[in-house]
Amino acid sequence: MTSRQRIQAAINHKEPDKLPIDCGSMRSTGIMAMPYNTLKKHLQITEGSTKVYDAAQQLAIPEQWYLDRFKVDSVDLARAYAGEDKDWSPWNLPDGSQALLPKWLHFEQQGNDWVCIDSENDIIGRMPEGIAYFTQTIWPYMGIEKSSFPDLGHAIGKTMWGYISDPLWKNEGNPDFYQQLQEKAKELKDTTDYASMIGFGGSLFEMGQFLYRTDELLMNLLLTPHEMGLLFDNLVELHLEKLEKVLGAINGHVDVIQFGDDFGTQSSLMINPETYREIIYPRQKKLFSYVHEHSDLKVFLHSCGSIKPIIPDLIDAGVDIINPVQIGADGMDPVDLKREFGKDIVFWGGAIDTQHRLPKATPQEVRDDVKKNSEILMKDGGFVFNQVHNIVDGVPPENIVAMYEAANEITY
Repeated sequence: MTSRQRIQAAINHKEPDKLPIDCGSMRSTGIMAMPYNTLKKHLQITEGSTKVYDAAQQLAIPEQWYLDRFKVDSVDLARAYAGEDKDWSPWNLPDGSQALLPKWLHFEQQGNDWVCIDSENDIIGRMPEGIAYFTQTIWPYMGIEKSSFPDLGHAIGKTMWGYISDPLWKNEGNPDFYQQLQEKAKELKDTTDYASMIGFGGSLFEMGQFLYRTDELLMNLLLTPHEMGLLFDNLVELHLEKLEKVLGAINGHVDVIQFGDDFGTQSSLMINPETYREIIYPRQKKLFSYVHEHSDLKVFLHSCGSIKPIIPDLIDAGVDIINPVQIGADGMDPVDLKREFGKDIVFWGGAIDTQHRLPKATPQEVRDDVKKNSEILMKDGGFVFNQVHNIVDGVPPENIVAMYEAANEITY
């Protein structure tokens, strides 16, 4: 099987020849730049350069040596836009190792902090000394009572996650953006055997958090649910307008479209299931149904934490693939998840806990975890190998190697 065939089999609930592998198909399945550099040093890889394509999370684009060595089967379409040297500037990561930072974003040092400054000269993200990623600094709607949202597009652009774009979406304002998107997607499919995913986002609840801050959004959902419903309706309209153009460009060339909406904490949902079902579910279903009605792409939803109570609702709303499968969160036991939902949804991730096990276990313990969890989730297809969320700073390179070696030893 080719890599694309392997991924396609898995996401269609068929058993491929071996475990399909992902690293970096979207911005929660990858590796941060500092452990990436540590891994390169460990493996004595001197070629290439570390491009930080997600500056907020400080994620590296996996280079070709990485894809080849660890037999990665799926990639982010954004990598097709990352090859221009003019788009990157030399930068030292917090540990002093070298990387390239996006030139299309404005970063500068203020005291011991690094900040990201938008086109209106506002600081929209900050990376304090001793922290390995940027954090949001502006919540455009915080403290404001609103019953209409005519400025929504501008407000999204003032959030860190709305402003810090990857190599693909930095081009969105170009008049030929969708024509170029079609050409890039077709070229990646025609010239490689990789499956591909496009990061669309399309968040509702999470975007509300970016606009209001989490605590205020949660209060608003209780106190002013009608207004929050109007916010989500406006977001749906924006997303559908963009979806129409995106699907028209990539259908037939890309395999998976990624949405994101974090609903879980370590121990529970952030909102009760009834609130999700009343306010968010019907609007998500409208988005996901549009994808299924207008393309052959699979709908991938990234949603962290303890989300088991609403997995049946997500399936009904049209989610085909769930990620990161946070097996360390309450209620997210892989045996239960596979038994209850394995016929209806694909698990993309969940092979090893990245919060406690990947950074702290021995290489042999990593291997054992990967094999145990993968063998649970892979039965009858419906599983793509990935760790739970990104590989973060502090993970020993020996454990990263052990993780991939164990995954690539697994056959059906």
